[in-house]
Amino acid sequence: MLKPFYVKHEENCIRIMLAYQYFSIHFGDDLYQFTPIEGREIVVDRKTKKITNVNDVLVFQKGKHMMQITIQELLDLPDFVTHVHSIASRYLNRKKSINMKTIDKLIHELERENAMRLIDQALDKQDEPGFIELSSYLKQHF
Repeated sequence: MLKPFYVKHEENCIRIMLAYQYFSIHFGDDLYQFTPIEGREIVVDRKTKKITNVNDVLVFQKGKHMMQITIQELLDLPDFVTHVHSIASRYLNRKKSINMKTIDKLIHELERENAMRLIDQALDKQDEPGFIELSSYLKQHF
């Protein structure tokens, strides 16, 4: 059973933060609970989708007995890899798509609103040459 305490998604990696009682593992017939004594996270690279901190040591405890195991050794357990990928996949596929047409429309609308605001200012100041110039700009571009 692997549940992240929380997941921190950064630009280059996903950090799956582990905490006591959120991660347990079976060794033989015994169930060991993760104890945050040494390693406390699993780091997945966004580009390669691979775990990068494979040499980190995680500690598991059952009663007074403690076991130290590297993440590399945990990778040999198929359930571990499956759980890590299912957690990380929710964050790895998040890419913001940029719709250039939408951006162009937004910029066009902002420019038009700015021209209208400048025309209003010219009217308030009774600036006839400014008003004429801005009105002709508005006619040409919008």
